[in-house]
Amino acid sequence: MPPSTHPIFWRDTALPFVELRQVADGRHVSYTPHFHKEWSIGAILAGKSEFVCEGRLHKVKAGTLVMMNPNVVHACNPLQDSPWAYYMMYLDKQWVMSILSDAKITTSTIWKDTPLDTLSIPSFYNEFINVCTNLMSTIVSANQKNETLQEYLRGLFTHLFSTEKNIRSASPINTLYKVANYLNKYCVEGTPIELISEEFGLSTGYMTRTFKQQFNMTPHAYRLNCRVQAAQQALKAGNTIVEVAHDAGFSDQAHFQRVFKQRVAATPNQYRRSCC
Repeated sequence: MPPSTHPIFWRDTALPFVELRQVADGRHVSYTPHFHKEWSIGAILAGKSEFVCEGRLHKVKAGTLVMMNPNVVHACNPLQDSPWAYYMMYLDKQWVMSILSDAKITTSTIWKDTPLDTLSIPSFYNEFINVCTNLMSTIVSANQKNETLQEYLRGLFTHLFSTEKNIRSASPINTLYKVANYLNKYCVEGTPIELISEEFGLSTGYMTRTFKQQFNMTPHAYRLNCRVQAAQQALKAGNTIVEVAHDAGFSDQAHFQRVFKQRVAATPNQYRRSCC
């Protein structure tokens, strides 16, 4: 058994659309702002923490669910000296939408952002804990796990989509999204930010400032986050840490380890391991 301070990652090749992380003692966990390409949902099991999502600050505690839409910058860190334990689940957004479409909860298979950052309804919280327990069980079949997860998501998203939405102004499609797409597509390349801004006809200062306003992180931090996501996929595929660091654009192993842990709250080696 790993120490309680080490995260446990659960994944199953029979259920490639879901990944689960459990942290039993996260008092010393520290996240830098980051984002995921998946839709994420987590449960605070113990303690209190500050949850920042797209610039919105929430004080969360045991009994609270937190939710992050794909590519939304967020961070969740424990309050000083507070015990902190949690589950965090990452779900492929297209798989989620196919489930909802099949159930007639939505009429489209195109991803639709959920409107809430947090949810404190006991029934949804307790059911989520049950789903996580089932996923990590060694005696529950993959089919049963899949059915339990889908049933929960159908109920949760029915509630979320019927909830009065927080009004969020739609961001116009502009040059900054083209910059973000470029940084994601060519994240392993080390093209200087100055040259990228020139390529898009922007001054470096203006692009950096407006990019941070739009995405809540600098272009450099955004590119690092994309590299970490690429590294996660490679680690799950079984590649060695040395190969992954090099292929993800990190020439310095120490830098790779530090950047990865800041965004995943685990070392690359810890992330490679799975409880099942």
